[in-house]
Order: sequence, then C-alpha cells, then structure tokens
Amino acid sequence: MNVLLTKLEHRWMSFTLRQARMTAAAKAQASTLPPEPVIPSKKPFKVELVGGKRYSWCTCGHSKKQPFCDGAHKTKAQGLSPLRFVPEKDATAWLCGCKHTNSPPYCDGTHKQDFIVSAPLHQHSDS
Repeated sequence: MNVLLTKLEHRWMSFTLRQARMTAAAKAQASTLPPEPVIPSKKPFKVELVGGKRYSWCTCGHSKKQPFCDGAHKTKAQGLSPLRFVPEKDATAWLCGCKHTNSPPYCDGTHKQDFIVSAPLHQHSDS
C-alpha cells in the first residue's frame, strides 16, 4: 500500500511540475513577442527607388529617416528589424508610413482604416 501511494504521489508531483513548466513557458513566450510598431505617419511616403539598389524599410516606426531605417529599432523596438528589399527597376513608389500595411513595404491603404485614423502619431524624443 505504501508503494502504491508513493507511485500516485509521484504521478501527482510530475503532473503538477509539468503544468508549472508549461505555464512558465507560455508566460515566457508571451513576454518575448516583438513590440508593435509605432505610427510615424498616417500617409504613405512618395519615394524614388533605384533599380538594383538595396533599401531597408523601417518596420518599427522609430526611425528619424522615415520611411527608411536608421537603426532606432536596436534600442527602441528590440525584436523588430527592417525589411530589406531591392526593386527590379527605377520607379516612383508609395512606401507605407503607418507600418501596418499588408504588403510591406508598399502602402495598401491601411492608413485609411479607423484604427490608424484614431491612433496617436509617434512623436520623436530628442534623447
């Protein structure tokens, strides 16, 4: 009887510890999700792109060189990184300014939706 009780206790302890580890892992995953981008502009940026040139489009919204990356994500939005792209030919393009487009880096009109229209614009601090 004593051995049976020990086996049951062992199963209960294993189950309890496994649940605790799974809960801790879920909390760790939730806390390591990349941050949401801030909105630097509610309009797209009209840019002249050079075919074959490599560009880095800012995905975090913190860059002071919008719509392109200046490395601000390294300190202000760790977990986000720029979208690198190379256009095939010279072209005028409208790059997303709200950072919520479904066709990055190009504007798809998402900035016209209520959640962007009603959201505050990000203001750069001098620090």
